[in-house]
Amino acid sequence: MAEAKREEEKVIYIDGVRVEPESAQSSDDSPFPDPPAGGESSPASEIEKLKAEKEELSQTMIRRQADFENFRKRIERDRQEEGRRGVERLIVDLIPVLDAFHRALQAHDDPAFEEYRKGITLIRKQLWDSLAKHGVQRIEAAGKIFDPHLHQAIERLESQDFPDGFIVAVFQDGYMFHGRVLRPAIVRVAVHSGEGENSSTNEN
Repeated sequence: MAEAKREEEKVIYIDGVRVEPESAQSSDDSPFPDPPAGGESSPASEIEKLKAEKEELSQTMIRRQADFENFRKRIERDRQEEGRRGVERLIVDLIPVLDAFHRALQAHDDPAFEEYRKGITLIRKQLWDSLAKHGVQRIEAAGKIFDPHLHQAIERLESQDFPDGFIVAVFQDGYMFHGRVLRPAIVRVAVHSGEGENSSTNEN
């Protein structure tokens, strides 16, 4: 009888619905979550981990932005350089035209061709002004000391009247474009006679 009574106490009916008493519920139905297992991280460590990931992503984004900026600058620099090379090729083709104008002006000094000379001079000036606007420079040669990087000597004049290496005549103008020699100036250079022989004797 006592056992039957205890069995009856475990069963409760509410409005005809059978309800198990709280003492009979499984421990798995507890409203409180189980504590984290020993291997799981705490909320504080999770926050630190997220902060580290955020910092890493931020640094990666900064590096990517710097790489893109360098790429953009390189592309812009290459584009400008390519455009400059195109202008340079055009200028090289136009330099002989300047030479032709110069020869034409030298060939006709008769007063009868004065109007002709004025027209040629004006056209030549317009062409030169356009080239100079794009960075073309005439190489200074007359009265300068010979520079193998800027001048090309095709004649030597032995004379003591000028300093050694002095350019006494210019046969053809030279030109530069943004610091680069397009064509050296063709010149005649004064040299002191006997200096070559003296240097050879000193070397022996």
